[in-house]
Amino acid sequence: MKIAVCGAAGRMGKRIIALAHEHPELEISGALESSAHPAQGSDVGELAGIGKLGVPITSDVKDVLKKCDLLVDFSSPGVSIANLKAAASLGKAIVVGTTGFSEEQKKEISECAEKTRCLVAPNMSMGVNLLFNLAAIVAEALGDSYDVEIIEAHHKLKKDAPSGTADKLAQVVAKALGRDLSQVGVYGRKGIVGERTAKEIGVMAVRGGDIVGDHTVMFITGGERIELIHRAHSRDALAKGALQAALWLYSQPPGLYDMQDVLGLKARK
Repeated sequence: MKIAVCGAAGRMGKRIIALAHEHPELEISGALESSAHPAQGSDVGELAGIGKLGVPITSDVKDVLKKCDLLVDFSSPGVSIANLKAAASLGKAIVVGTTGFSEEQKKEISECAEKTRCLVAPNMSMGVNLLFNLAAIVAEALGDSYDVEIIEAHHKLKKDAPSGTADKLAQVVAKALGRDLSQVGVYGRKGIVGERTAKEIGVMAVRGGDIVGDHTVMFITGGERIELIHRAHSRDALAKGALQAALWLYSQPPGLYDMQDVLGLKARK
């Protein structure tokens, strides 16, 4: 399968390129970055540290899409939406790992998914997707007698907060508890905020250094605390998940999917 990568010069993009090059079922056919990116014209293989591939980095998404079977996108919300629309217009499959989409952009994603195969996930590691399921199971079992707090930590270059994974965890827990996250979500605290309400779900973001990604879901009550923790040691777990998603998605009918579909976890709920 021929794949192209958007955000190819980024930290995730380079790992996806390197791991895809090693995969016997995948071929790198294109690489995208913004027109102003200093890597424009560079060989993507050399940039990823795996030697020359003969695939230059370009900003021409339509040309890249015509030469590939599927696009893997780890860029920014605006760029991802534009790529989704281009992929949908050409009937090309697309895997998106970008986070920070607005509600309006999420609607646009759903519209694109009516025309082509589209997989969007805030985190593509198997461990994190199991964490989503475990968080829902624990929340449902404990009910309203435990306070829920979610803490995420990422590197200092991450632009959005909270992380897409933390936001998804909050959504999963809120759904399991029968709560509306838009009403009970508390994102950071400062000043005289008063006593914690019984049903609020706290989400806190930490930024610093080169932290790949840590997520902790805390269920707290008088006398005890339960913690579900996932720590990413490198970006390879996410890159491998993205490639697994690409191979799975290519044979699916048009629609909007996520990693729970890829891993068969939805059927287990």
